[in-house]
Amino acid sequence: MDLFSLQQQLSAGMKGTPEDSESNSPPVDRWNPAFCGDMNLVIKRSGQWWHEGTPFTRAPLVKLFASVIKKEDEKYFLVTPVEKIGITVEDVPFVIIDHSEQDNVIHVTTSVGERFTINQDHPVELREFDGHPVPYCKVRRNLWARVHQNVLYRWVEQAQQIQHNGKLSLYLQSGDYRFSIGSIDAAE
Repeated sequence: MDLFSLQQQLSAGMKGTPEDSESNSPPVDRWNPAFCGDMNLVIKRSGQWWHEGTPFTRAPLVKLFASVIKKEDEKYFLVTPVEKIGITVEDVPFVIIDHSEQDNVIHVTTSVGERFTINQDHPVELREFDGHPVPYCKVRRNLWARVHQNVLYRWVEQAQQIQHNGKLSLYLQSGDYRFSIGSIDAAE
């Protein structure tokens, strides 16, 4: 399937479709079409989308496709009401590129322009990457975003330091949700 056909199908399939109330995205978890094969589409670790070796330059198209990503087991797909197409994701499909804070609540923005609040529904967890713990945040369903280094550096400056068992842990608070962004040996 080519990108134009997929875009047409997505646009037509979403007209009149009830949206997911949590994220205003299409209800891809309720769409169970037949698998139609893989597409040469890669979401790089940087968050940049590539098709057949060429980066996407049309942000609205990336945003449309990002709204219909589905993860099953460890595989990613673009899903329409009638087709399921395999794609490659190097790390996770989204990157948190910005944040703001208002009334002690942290709001984040992904590389595709999706905004949400860090809380129990959008938790932060540390995952090992290249031998270092890196914070990731749940975007929706079972889809996650890696926190970009620039955002992480700003969070480190704001974090509360708590020493426990010889480690200095860094915590942030978003409303009543508290989360860790990492720890180091207290002696360092």
